[in-house]
Amino acid sequence: MSYAVGRRVVVTGLGAVTPLGVGVGELWQGLLEGRCGIRELDGEEFAELPVRVAGTVPVDPAELLPRPRARRMNRAARFAVLAAREAWRDGGFDPGGTARSGLDAGRVGVSSGAILGDASVLVAGDRQLRERGPRAVSPLTTPMCVPSQAASQISLDLGITGEARTVTSACASGTEAVGQAVDRIRYGRVDVALAGGAEAVVTPAIMASFAAMRALSRHGLNGGGASPSRPFARDRDGFVNGEGAGFLLLEAEDHARARGARIYCEAAGWGLSADAHHMAAPDPSGSGVALALRRALEDAAAGPSDVVHVNAHATATVDGDLAEANALAAVLSGRRVPVTALKGHLGHLQGAAGAVEALATALTLHHGLIPPTIGCADQDHAITLDLVTTAPRALPADGDLALTNSFGFGGHNAVLALRRTA
Repeated sequence: MSYAVGRRVVVTGLGAVTPLGVGVGELWQGLLEGRCGIRELDGEEFAELPVRVAGTVPVDPAELLPRPRARRMNRAARFAVLAAREAWRDGGFDPGGTARSGLDAGRVGVSSGAILGDASVLVAGDRQLRERGPRAVSPLTTPMCVPSQAASQISLDLGITGEARTVTSACASGTEAVGQAVDRIRYGRVDVALAGGAEAVVTPAIMASFAAMRALSRHGLNGGGASPSRPFARDRDGFVNGEGAGFLLLEAEDHARARGARIYCEAAGWGLSADAHHMAAPDPSGSGVALALRRALEDAAAGPSDVVHVNAHATATVDGDLAEANALAAVLSGRRVPVTALKGHLGHLQGAAGAVEALATALTLHHGLIPPTIGCADQDHAITLDLVTTAPRALPADGDLALTNSFGFGGHNAVLALRRTA
C-alpha cells in the first residue's frame, strides 16, 4: 500500500555552493567533466593534523553578500542564503522575496538540514573568553552557532513566514530536510518550500576528531589528479570532509503549473529508517539501508522495475560502501541500474551532502545524463553495482525513478525518490 496521498510535489528551482564553485552551473559542469574540488588545507591551524585535505568552497561567501548581513551569519548560513537565493531565482521568483513575487508568505516554508552548521563560531567564542575575558565574547555568538541559523537567515532574506524548520540527523540531514518539505507541501501545510542543507565543519577540531576515528582517507592529493575520496574502489580507506550548501525549490504541482514554472522532476517520495546498531559504524548487513530504500519506493507508489538510476551515498568507507551496495542489490533484485557517487568530486558535505546530491539527481533526470564517479579506478570486486565511471552516460529510457541515498552516524538512513516528468 502506498502512502503517497495528497498533492504531487515538483522541483522548480535549484541552487548550490560547493567545492566545485558557486552556482549550479559550476557544480553540474564540474561533475560532468570529472573535476575534483578537494584541496589541501594550508592554514597554520591545520599544520599538525594527520589529514590535511578537504572539499572546501573556493571563494569566501562573505564577499558575495552585503557586509552588514554577512557579519550576522555564520559560514554555513552564508552558503545557505546564496544557494537558496539561486534556487528562488531559478524557479522564476523575484529576488526581492515573497512579497515582490506575489506570494502569500505564510504559505511558503524553509526546511534545512545541518549537523552543526558552523562549528567555528562556538570555538572562537570560547577562545575569546579564555584569552580576553567575558567582555570580549560577541553577543552574536549564540544566535550564530545554532544549527538553525541557516533556515532562519533564508527566512529573513526572502520574507518567508510559513515556517523555518531545521533537521539534524547526522549525514542524512539534508535528505531528510527535503523529505520533510515534500510532506509539508503534499499535505497542504505550505505550497512552496526551499529545502536542502548547509554545513561548514572543516575546522581543526572536527578534522582531528574524524582522523582519530580513522574515518578520514589518508590518500591525500597527488600530481596524477586522482581524488583521495574513492567511492566503491578497492583501495578506499575513508571519507574526505567537506562544506557547502544545496537547496531545491519545491512546489505543489498545481501551484507550479498555474504560474507556468519549468519543472525539473517530481519529488515523488522518501523513506527513513534507523540501524539501531552502533553510534558511528553502519550495520554491515545493510538491512536498515534496504528498509529506507523500500519505504521510498513505496511512498512513490513505485517498484524496483521503475528505478532508472541511483545516486549513492558512498562515502568511500570500507564498511559503509559495501553495506549500501548490498542493500541496493537486494532491493533492486539484482537489476543492473546505473549508479553514480559524487563524493570523489566534492568530498562529504556532511549535513549538506544529501541536498546537493538530490539536486544533482534532479539535473540527471532533467538532462538525461548521469555524471561519472571519480576516484574509483579499480572497483571493489565484492561490489557488483553498475557504476558509471570515466565519462557521463545517457540515462536509460526504461523506467522513470531515481533514488538518492544518505546515511549518517548513529544509523540515520534517508532516501529520496525523484521521478522524471514529460
